[in-house]
Amino acid sequence: MKELKIFGIVAAFTLLLYWGVEPFAHSKMHKHVEGHDFVYNGTADIEEAEAKGKQEVAEAKKKFWADVEKISKLKGDVAAGEAAFATCLGCHTGQPINMGGVIPPKLDHAGALYDKKYLIALIKDPAMASNVDHKYKDTSTHPMGSIKMMMGGDQQIADVVAYIKAKKAAEVTPKEAYEEACGRCHAMRYMKWTQLGETPKFKYEKDALAYKIKVLDEQDAVKKYMGKLPPDLSIIIRARSEHFLETFVENPQSQLPGTSMPRVGLTKEGYEKVKAYLEESGDPSKPKREALGPWVLLFFFIFTILAYLWKKSVWKGHH
Repeated sequence: MKELKIFGIVAAFTLLLYWGVEPFAHSKMHKHVEGHDFVYNGTADIEEAEAKGKQEVAEAKKKFWADVEKISKLKGDVAAGEAAFATCLGCHTGQPINMGGVIPPKLDHAGALYDKKYLIALIKDPAMASNVDHKYKDTSTHPMGSIKMMMGGDQQIADVVAYIKAKKAAEVTPKEAYEEACGRCHAMRYMKWTQLGETPKFKYEKDALAYKIKVLDEQDAVKKYMGKLPPDLSIIIRARSEHFLETFVENPQSQLPGTSMPRVGLTKEGYEKVKAYLEESGDPSKPKREALGPWVLLFFFIFTILAYLWKKSVWKGHH
């Protein structure tokens, strides 16, 4: 019985260290903020402005998100939205062409990845929607700011979003989700992904060097727009806690006040797709490790019983 008691003490201390110390360390490294389960209604933005004592900004955000709520209740016309969506294709071509410091994202799966109210807000005022209005005295100077003047009112916004949600909502893979939501700014060297897309294979070194120069030029443009080059996300899934990643993606300002990183407006399902790709990149052995875990525990359980029975048999008659 003494050995079982020792085993119990060791197991208890091991669990205490794993479940107590590691989460505690993360809680000290990354502040805890309340998430909103990827619901975009302006609550977080208004609370942030009020907490900073910026009442005028808070009132502007209240009005903005109230307008978004009103538009979300309009019945959108998909056919009319398709015609108006042509306006978006002038920039959102899917080609790596830098405009205003960033490459406009592809919208192939926008209806599946992004929240409806966020899309409405993004068309109505991109800077306000992405919560980076603190960077602009006039939000129309945002790289996408001109869209506010190109849309013909609330009904047309509702029509465009109805079209996006109906016709741009095909099933999206984790890789596609990452590329469309994050890949314009964040490289992933382990997946050979740059701000210009997946790195091609080159036959000649000079072609590889020429491509590298293009990537460096693009990184300079992104750096100028963002203030610094956004980090490589190859192992971010292992470097940050799940709570940090979820709340940061939902609202970057919650974890890094003043950051230039925009809110991207992912739905919960869209975030899970992106997270799956981050896990594939930064922790590719996780599925195998998780599958092996129960067998290892089973081995130790059986080994403990056999060791105890062996000890009992060997010491039988010696007490």
